[in-house]
Amino acid sequence: MSKKIVVITGSPRKKGNSFAMTEAFIRAAEAKGHIVTRFDAALKNAGGCRACETCFKTGKPCSFDDDFNTIAPAIQEADAVVFSMPVYWYSIPAQIKGVIDRLFSFVVGGKDISGKEYATILCCEEKDLTVFDGVRMPLERSAALLKWKLAGEVLVPGVLNIGDIEKTDGCRQAAALAEKF
Repeated sequence: MSKKIVVITGSPRKKGNSFAMTEAFIRAAEAKGHIVTRFDAALKNAGGCRACETCFKTGKPCSFDDDFNTIAPAIQEADAVVFSMPVYWYSIPAQIKGVIDRLFSFVVGGKDISGKEYATILCCEEKDLTVFDGVRMPLERSAALLKWKLAGEVLVPGVLNIGDIEKTDGCRQAAALAEKF
């Protein structure tokens, strides 16, 4: 069965390691017949939540009109959301964090987006897999609040420089992730 999948990336490096894995995932997902919509958060204007709690009161997900108002409807209509990013300073990169924080708008606005699947595609410089915890834990907690189910995750340590991903099986893992949807 074909699914609508939204992919949100968090890297500003268009030729970077997480982008390479993202592209491998998208190719595999589309080959399976899924409809994929991609948002590169680092290339968008989507700031953090301002806690005004006026979500959806203006007819838009956020009263502050930026690119989140384009991303939010796609998330609302999606069957699954995939977050793809490098780990920055043991946490979620700021470029995607604003989008993740503003998922709160669905809660404040009373919009039920439960029942979705989500997945992560992550890479980091260090070899220690616990480095991913700074991204995994906030996403797991957010997903629990939204009542989303984890479909899978790709965790690739030991990559820093552009092209390092080619020395790993990260792109193969990302493509295999598409099988879980």
